[in-house]
Amino acid sequence: MSLQGSKAKTTATILKMIFFLKSLSRSVHDQEHHHEPVAETEEVETKISTDGKRTLLTVWRKSLLISCNGFTVFNSCGDLVYRVDNYIDRPEELVLMDGSGKSILTMRRRKKLGVRIDSWLVYEGEVGNHCAKTGLSEKPVWCVRKNSNHNALAYVFRGSSYKRPSFVVEGSYTHRSCEVLDGSRKVLAEIKRKEAIVGGVSYGVEVFLLNVEPGFDPGFAMGLVLVLDKIFS
Repeated sequence: MSLQGSKAKTTATILKMIFFLKSLSRSVHDQEHHHEPVAETEEVETKISTDGKRTLLTVWRKSLLISCNGFTVFNSCGDLVYRVDNYIDRPEELVLMDGSGKSILTMRRRKKLGVRIDSWLVYEGEVGNHCAKTGLSEKPVWCVRKNSNHNALAYVFRGSSYKRPSFVVEGSYTHRSCEVLDGSRKVLAEIKRKEAIVGGVSYGVEVFLLNVEPGFDPGFAMGLVLVLDKIFS
């Protein structure tokens, strides 16, 4: 098979997968809310909402660009809401974009005395030498640190300090079964395997669900997914 034919086949496969995931996202939403009838006059939600509603996302561990590693994320209506296209020559940095390609968060692996450690800094927007300066502050808004014991996967701190954590992540990311908890042990976001909802059918670990409770930023929840993936994959 020629190189051009191989690329065409790969593109066709990706398009089929996107169509499948959009349909799957809508089916998951229908099954989760089959007991909540929607009035005919209610406007269909097409964007991420945090106005008292739980946000249901389907995450595909695959970039839309053939030359990149990354993620593609759909909401419960099947719309593309987040994407990550990470070039191989930048493995220590991830940029989370919305569906239109606007940068939302940058996750960068932390260094201590020039040595990379299992701690990641989270910045607003896109920062770093690889992009044009946008005027945004390059001070991190969050820091995610891997935990060494078995009770928690990671702790999330405000800014770059290791003072009292704001959130803790517990469970197993490898098995796509973990939760983000606040200081009162309230679940703010949950990562779960797809078969937990859709008829017992397994979709492996490449396609999974991210459920975000009202009041917790879905973009930041997705940013945590990216950091967990880098730490535990």
